Amino acid sequence: MMRSRTANWFECKIRYEKTMEDGLQKKVTEAYVVDALSFSEAEERIIEEMSSYISGEFTVTDIKKAPYGEIFFSDQEMADRWYKAKLQFITIDEKTEKEKKSNVNYLVQAGSFNGAVKNLDEVMGGTMIDYSIVSVAETQIMDVYEHVAKSAKADDKPEYEQQ
Repeated sequence: MMRSRTANWFECKIRYEKTMEDGLQKKVTEAYVVDALSFSEAEERIIEEMSSYISGEFTVTDIKKAPYGEIFFSDQEMADRWYKAKLQFITIDEKTEKEKKSNVNYLVQAGSFNGAVKNLDEVMGGTMIDYSIVSVAETQIMDVYEHVAKSAKADDKPEYEQQ
């Protein structure tokens, strides 16, 4: 099942020493996406998220506005990759009666290229919008972190019990 989310997305790059499969340490730079209201909040959010995964020091080397109109999340276990998809929408200008084409980028979670196309069609097929898929390409994005309100977290307990 797919779900989509519109937000203010920021791409963040993190540089740190990673232990590779052969046991050696290697400096790597990885890309992540977070939703935030500003660049400073994006930096705060990515530091908070990465602190629980990276045991040593790390540096935020880049933050930029992500060019995605929406992000399509998948709940499939094998959906471990992120694909940038460019869709072209075709509308008719009511005044001139001419076709107008506009491009929008999306980030799609899937396990494969074909899975990304399938997920796009699953979400977009439920709309009445004429579209065509212009391009789909795998990204280097490692993960996407959505903003989750504290009240929405399942493990939060109420401050008081109602009786």
